[in-house]
Amino acid sequence: MFAVMKKELKSYLLSPVGYIFIGLFLLIFSIFFYTTIFNSQVLNFEYLFYNGATILTFVTPVLTMRMFSEERKNGTEQLILTSPRSITSVVLGKFFAAVIIMIITELFTLMYFGILKYFGKPSLVVALNTLFGFLLLSLAYISFGMFASSITENQIVASVLTIGVFMIMWFVPNMDGIFQSVSLFSLIDKFDKFPTGLISISEIITFVSFAVLFILLTIITLQRRKSVK
Repeated sequence: MFAVMKKELKSYLLSPVGYIFIGLFLLIFSIFFYTTIFNSQVLNFEYLFYNGATILTFVTPVLTMRMFSEERKNGTEQLILTSPRSITSVVLGKFFAAVIIMIITELFTLMYFGILKYFGKPSLVVALNTLFGFLLLSLAYISFGMFASSITENQIVASVLTIGVFMIMWFVPNMDGIFQSVSLFSLIDKFDKFPTGLISISEIITFVSFAVLFILLTIITLQRRKSVK
């Protein structure tokens, strides 16, 4: 797993992909910083992350769309499927490499906390709680993006599928009728509790369960493809 993770990290950091992801994230985050802080006249760091799901929706595919679809398109997937390394270690290696890039990106957002600290008194505890919740949300988003990449050889299709599902998640909490019970499991709704300083085991379990589910589905997808080779 660690060998795969190291290889993937190099591919992110020695190519434009990782920098494009971080750059896009910080660009959109800066726009929200301006509109939230200067237009709304608030100095709360955690308020910036209420739009976090919006940012993740459009930038997560930059990290995930090439994970397996590129391997499949280039024909190098066969090397993965016949490798002495287990499918599980490959999937986890790729997943945690993307998570590390996400953690690096989150660390960059602390510069905004520093700016707010200069002008006001934002709560460090609430800020860290928000970053923790955002990381959990990121795990869920990355896991689905990875799954989408595993079921198609076209990176664009994987990207559109990922964005489409995430956009549906925006509207699920506001739907009535049959979707009302589904809204209880809305990732966005669960995350919104973290910027308020609240945290519970149920939120953590929801995010981790979602991530584990799609990691397992990715493993199953590759295992089935391996069995027919």
